[in-house]
Amino acid sequence: MEEKLINQFYTAFKNLDAETMVSLYHDDIMFEDPAFGILKGEEAKAMWKMLIESQKGKNFQVSFSNIQQNGKIVTANWEAKYEFGKSKRKVHNKIKATFLIENGKILKHVDQFHLHSWAKQAMGFQGWLIGSTKLFQSKLNQQTRGMLQKYMAKQNLQ
Repeated sequence: MEEKLINQFYTAFKNLDAETMVSLYHDDIMFEDPAFGILKGEEAKAMWKMLIESQKGKNFQVSFSNIQQNGKIVTANWEAKYEFGKSKRKVHNKIKATFLIENGKILKHVDQFHLHSWAKQAMGFQGWLIGSTKLFQSKLNQQTRGMLQKYMAKQNLQ
């Protein structure tokens, strides 16, 4: 059952269907990744809506594999290929996801990826230079969370 839920989540992601993705999240969802840090509840749901909205009509691809269940914990590998920013740098991010499932919903979702590798692809030399520092991650978290707060205010999701 849990593996099917994660398959449904990534199939929706692949189809740029944010509504289905967030419907699979528990109301008390806790999401974490290197780019956004920790997001809870409506923030986590809005993040997916914002990301998908920003990719519609663009060359964005998602693939997923290796969904495995161990009790209430499910892991999966997924990859995203897209163009980043105004410079349209090509990014191929490889992510390891871990989910905690409670009562048929995703209660906790942690995405792990190598931030320095992402920064090199997304930002070129500057990303290579500073992408492995705590300061870079802190600034990135501030920037992404700021974009999310603006998106949520615009969509009246606060």
